[in-house]
Amino acid sequence: METTSADSHLARLAGAIAEPARARMLCCLMDGHARTATELAAVAEVAASTASAHLARLREQRLVELLPQGKHRYFRLAGSEVAAALEGLLVVAGAPRGEFRPSTPPRLRAARTCYDHMAGGAGVALHDSLFGQGWLRAGAPGNDCELTPAGALALESLGLDVAQARDARRRFACACLDWSERRPHLGGALGAACLQLSLRRGWVRQALDGRELSITPKAEREMPELFGLA
Repeated sequence: METTSADSHLARLAGAIAEPARARMLCCLMDGHARTATELAAVAEVAASTASAHLARLREQRLVELLPQGKHRYFRLAGSEVAAALEGLLVVAGAPRGEFRPSTPPRLRAARTCYDHMAGGAGVALHDSLFGQGWLRAGAPGNDCELTPAGALALESLGLDVAQARDARRRFACACLDWSERRPHLGGALGAACLQLSLRRGWVRQALDGRELSITPKAEREMPELFGLA
C-alpha cells in the first residue's frame, strides 16, 4: 500500500513537471530568485490566467511556494530538495539553464534601504553572512530567524543593542524578500538595528534624497565579509 501511494505521488509530481509551461517556470526558478506570477507567465509564454492555474498546480504538488511581500505575490521553489531533483532531471535532459537578469537600476541594486533596513546586494550579503557565521539560524515556521548566543555576543561587541531590538514592538528578525535580488535580506527590528549600526560605524552612507546606500572604504577595511566584499 505504501509503495502504491509513493508511486501515485511520483506520477502526480511527474505530471506537474511534464507540462512545458510549468517546466519553464520551474527551470526559471532554479536560480534561487523568486518571481511574480506575471514574470512567470512571460517566461512560460502563457496568459496570466493560465499562469495562475499552472502555479496552483505546482503549489498543490509542493513544488513551489507563495511569498506575499506587501502588495506583491512572489513564487519560489519549495525547497532545496525540489531544486536538486530538477537539477538531476536537467542533467538527464542535457539542457543548461539561463541566468537571472534583474532590471533594477545598478545604483539601487547594489545597496538601498527597504523601509528601515538594508536591501539590495549588500543587504542579501549581510543576511547570508550572518547565517554563514552561525550568528543567525532559521527559527519558527515562516520567515522568522533566531539570533544565536554567538551572534548576540558578536553583534553586541560591534555596538548593536540586542536587548533594545528585542524590546521593539515588531518582529525581531525575519527574512524579507529582496526586490532586485529576489533572495532574502534581513528585516525586522534586528535588520533595522544592523542598518543603524552600519551608519553609525561609517560602513554605509545614505543618500540625502532617496533610498540609495553606498558601501564605504571603511567597510571594505573593517568588515568586508558582512557586505559581500571579502
